[in-house]
Amino acid sequence: MKVFVTGARGQLGFDCVREIVGRGYEVVGSDVRGAGLSVRVGSTVVDVPCVRLDITDREAVASMIEETKPDAIVHCAAWTAVDEAEREGNRARVDAVNAGGARNVAEATKRVDAKVLYVSSDYVFDGTGERPWKPDDVPLEPLNVYGRSKLGGEMAVSGVLERFFIVRTSWAFGVNGRNFVKTMIDAGKKRGSVRVVDDQIGTPTYALDLARLLVDLIETEKFGYYHATNEGGYVSWRDFCVEIYRRYGLTTEVVPVSTEEYDASLASRPKNSRLDKSKLVAAGFKPLPTWQDALGRYLKEANL
Repeated sequence: MKVFVTGARGQLGFDCVREIVGRGYEVVGSDVRGAGLSVRVGSTVVDVPCVRLDITDREAVASMIEETKPDAIVHCAAWTAVDEAEREGNRARVDAVNAGGARNVAEATKRVDAKVLYVSSDYVFDGTGERPWKPDDVPLEPLNVYGRSKLGGEMAVSGVLERFFIVRTSWAFGVNGRNFVKTMIDAGKKRGSVRVVDDQIGTPTYALDLARLLVDLIETEKFGYYHATNEGGYVSWRDFCVEIYRRYGLTTEVVPVSTEEYDASLASRPKNSRLDKSKLVAAGFKPLPTWQDALGRYLKEANL
């Protein structure tokens, strides 16, 4: 199988490339930031073809995918800076990347008759209530620009293609790039206390574990909408931070605050990011390990 991965230098795309190489498949990556990519698989460093590609350029996307002729495409490339997306000057670009880019990839995928997997987000939901969101729930009224753009991407993929994978995830952390774990460790080293919201509830997701599942999916014909996070139960951001500090050995106080009290964000955040993953199990896929186990492995791998 030959797989094309967009956003190959990003947090999730990087781990997807590693997983694909590790399974012995052929992979070509793309990223807006530049060409060339090396990944470590076991004790071996592997150079992976990676091309510079702006997914908002419809003709460039079509040309690249037609030239590559992949059997499957894992579309990880996205604008993920949630607060920056709210700035007036960025909104059109966010929509062009997350919604327009997904449409460009879907259209190119259709021409070469490949499978496509689009990585989406819990932010497509409005974040109300306490019931875990099911994969087949209809998203309505996302709370911010980022969420609306990711929903636009879902609609683009499902509008162009009859067969697709759309996988929603939440609270991702990985070796490549910035994330909540790295940010909180940096803050905990510098301060005696940190303020973290305790009324936004979800589940952390280790990019490496998620990447394994995404490759499991594209090895099949089990198309549809899925939710995927690590197991281990639902927690607040504060709960997650407390566990990060416990495992890392920091004694920094973690002060609980409400979303309303925490005023450092430009974008509104969903309070209910619970995702129901039972559809994955029903389809025969192995659940991801617990987020507590994943966090321990991540801290060792990232050498933080």
